[in-house]
Amino acid sequence: MAFHQRDLFGSGEPSVRREATVERVQLDEHSWVDLSRHLLIGADQVLDELLDSVDWRQGRRRMWDRVVDDPRLSRWYRAGEPAPHPALEEVKRLLEERYGVRFGAFGLNYYRDGRDSVASHADRELRRLDDTLVAILTLGARRPFLVRPREGGRSRDLSPGSGDLLVMGGRCQADWEHAVPKVRRAGPRVSCSWRWHR
Repeated sequence: MAFHQRDLFGSGEPSVRREATVERVQLDEHSWVDLSRHLLIGADQVLDELLDSVDWRQGRRRMWDRVVDDPRLSRWYRAGEPAPHPALEEVKRLLEERYGVRFGAFGLNYYRDGRDSVASHADRELRRLDDTLVAILTLGARRPFLVRPREGGRSRDLSPGSGDLLVMGGRCQADWEHAVPKVRRAGPRVSCSWRWHR
C-alpha cells in the first residue's frame, strides 16, 4: 500500500460527526458547494477496508480517435445495492436527511497515487439539469479538487481531506466543471459519490 500521511480525524473507529459544520461556498447565483470538514471520523480505516475488499475495475473511454484506460479505478453500485461499508450507509442517511431527497446509485473512484487523476468535467448525465446534487466523501490523501466555470475562468481548489464531505448543488453540473489533477506525489485516495437530480 502506498504511503499516506494519517491525521487525528482519520484514525479511530469509523463514525459520522452529525454536528460537523457545513460551510457553503456560493460559486454564482445558482451554483454552490457545501463543505463539511472531518465529517467521518476513522476515514482512513474505512479507506484501508475498501482497498482490501472492493473489486476495483479499470474503465475504458474514447479520447478523440482512440480508446484509453481510465486514469483511476472505479466501482459502481446500483440504486438499492448496499454500500461496501456501514459508515458509507450512515453518510448516505445523513445526506438524505440534510437535503430532503433520496440518493440513487453510488460510486467509488480509487486514485492509487499522484499519477491517477480526472480531467475537468461535469457529470455527464447531470450537465443539462438545473437542480442536482453530487455528494463526494473523501477517504485518504488530500488532493486538489478544482472547480471552475464551464465557460472558462479561474479555478477554486477545495482540497478535501480524509473524512471531508463536499456537495455540489444547484446548477453546478450545468455551469461548472470539477477535476482532480495529477500531482507529483500522493498516497491513495478514494472518493465516494452519491447523485440526485430533480
